[in-house]
Amino acid sequence: MSAMLSEDAVATEATVAAVQTMTMAAALNLALADSLAEDPSVLIFGEDVGALGGVFRVTDGLTARFGEARCFDTPLAESGIIGSAVGMAMNGMRPVVEMQFDAFAYPAFEQIVSHVAKMGNRTKGVLRLPMVIRIPFGGGIGGVEHHCDSSEAYYAHTPGLTVVSPSTPQEAYSLLRAAIASPDPVVFMEPKKLYWSKGPVDTSVVASLGRAAVAREGSDVTLIAYGPSVQVALEAAAVAAEDGRSVQVVDVRTLTPFDDETVMRAVKSTGRAVVISEAPGFASVASEIQARVSEQCFEHLEAPVRKVTGFDIPFAPPKLEHWFLPDVDRVIDAIDSLHWED
Repeated sequence: MSAMLSEDAVATEATVAAVQTMTMAAALNLALADSLAEDPSVLIFGEDVGALGGVFRVTDGLTARFGEARCFDTPLAESGIIGSAVGMAMNGMRPVVEMQFDAFAYPAFEQIVSHVAKMGNRTKGVLRLPMVIRIPFGGGIGGVEHHCDSSEAYYAHTPGLTVVSPSTPQEAYSLLRAAIASPDPVVFMEPKKLYWSKGPVDTSVVASLGRAAVAREGSDVTLIAYGPSVQVALEAAAVAAEDGRSVQVVDVRTLTPFDDETVMRAVKSTGRAVVISEAPGFASVASEIQARVSEQCFEHLEAPVRKVTGFDIPFAPPKLEHWFLPDVDRVIDAIDSLHWED
């Protein structure tokens, strides 16, 4: 590089070098690697995360690079994985554990609810648990029972847990880095069907937990989604635009603590809202968002808040899951129902 280059040019070149196009799985892998490299207290463990690199290859190559003391396999015992992580976090380490599949985490649910979520409150903040529980969740991969649950509501309902779900490779990288750096436990819900989606990742971007983001501007209606449903919302917004509807999309990103400020400001600007989520609709995160918007934006709403979710049934078999998952047509139908004068 020439010594005559300005400081702005050098900064621009450095920024370009920091931006890479990669899959969400690769972005998560990079976030884990960067955290391991920067902080010796970080370690990764779970079922098949070592030599195999995880069933979705999110931890691929980490054992070879950082050694078996930093990234290692465990027995098939989810409650033991979480219990071990609690002990490590209590003693100054930052464990990042993988549950492999959403429904596989249920044997560890008692540990998560009774100890992970409550330790800080139980000890009046003396013992905080800086740990991350990575959970691949949701459908869209043709999986069978126990492999396609949307279990986020269980964790979001539990005080003491931060619950995060990224929708892009950029968010996967920056939010996971923020989760690992957090002094308190984070349940990190990774959309399985987006592992192979690609996008730019700028490793210099710093994310804040607890903040939603406007993924698309619009003035007629606000679509509110998180994780795997954000892409559906964006696709529906593009289709609606062809019919003259200006559709705003809000990516919740952090389910708890919920960012009321960003979401309510977005809904008030349009006066109409649709909440989108893969999980069954009854007693769901989508239901909570629907209720909050209805309460806080009542005087600004032109129509009732709608929600488009999975159905209140067990997850459908692989050949039928496309009927279960929210799609563009169902979102467009919800938009069309919002009391338009035209």
